[in-house]
Amino acid sequence: MIASLGPDLPQDLLAATGVHAGLLPWDIDRETPAADRWLESKFPRWTYSVLQDWLDGRLDHLDAVVFSRADDGAQRLYYYISELRRLGEVGGPEPLIFDVAKIGRASSAQHMVASVRKLAERLGVGEIALERGIAETNVRRANATAAADAQPGRVCLIAGTPPPDRRLHGMVERAGWIAAGETLGDAWADPGPPVEEGTGDPFAALARQLHARRADVRAFFDRAQALEAQADECGALAAVLWFAEEDDARVWHLPAQRDVLARIDIPALILTRRDWRANDGVDAEIAAFLQGGAA
Repeated sequence: MIASLGPDLPQDLLAATGVHAGLLPWDIDRETPAADRWLESKFPRWTYSVLQDWLDGRLDHLDAVVFSRADDGAQRLYYYISELRRLGEVGGPEPLIFDVAKIGRASSAQHMVASVRKLAERLGVGEIALERGIAETNVRRANATAAADAQPGRVCLIAGTPPPDRRLHGMVERAGWIAAGETLGDAWADPGPPVEEGTGDPFAALARQLHARRADVRAFFDRAQALEAQADECGALAAVLWFAEEDDARVWHLPAQRDVLARIDIPALILTRRDWRANDGVDAEIAAFLQGGAA
């Protein structure tokens, strides 16, 4: 069995193995005494839960975990676990890293093809199996799209740092609004747009899809424009832009995102340097915003 952790992973390839157990779970409220010994405070809170599971032997049923280099927390956790295994401090599954290249040039696209082929070889997935995995995952993509109809009512979009679970969504819903926006798990489990089938080279087809995706902090695209499109798609009448304390990448795009929301007349609550556990009074701030100024 294998599991995964991080964005922009080749979901079709993982499905093709027939043994993908899905995304590793986390519980950011749990105590993590063993993980606290090894991780610095600037690691995102979910990494402590994952490492604690690893140290406690809760992942020993897995053979490998595929980490993504497209997320700083996931990438750093991979290196820490690799070193702890080398030192004999931890056992468990083998950590594997999937390299991600996003620059809009031919060499970057070729690097992505090489990354897909390398992981496929390591996991024993050939062309026929990958073509089948692409077809099956495309069906899953189509079903997910069909089920994603917008709900009527006042929608508040949660954007910024994808929150670790639905606790922010619950705060929005308790204020009488409909919450839109992905959690971290939603974003990382999303297989993205369809992959072209029957190309004769499924590795290259999957690599093209991954190279073009805009699902992580290392992708090159206009994030303010993307936020405007997201708000339009879900029919948002308000937005909460929430950024975790340790997120030093997405917050650079906040000024442009704030400006675009003002231009399209969507009230926004800006929450920066926030606690992953949302125990810093954010529930009262969201309630006041949605029941007052945004209403």
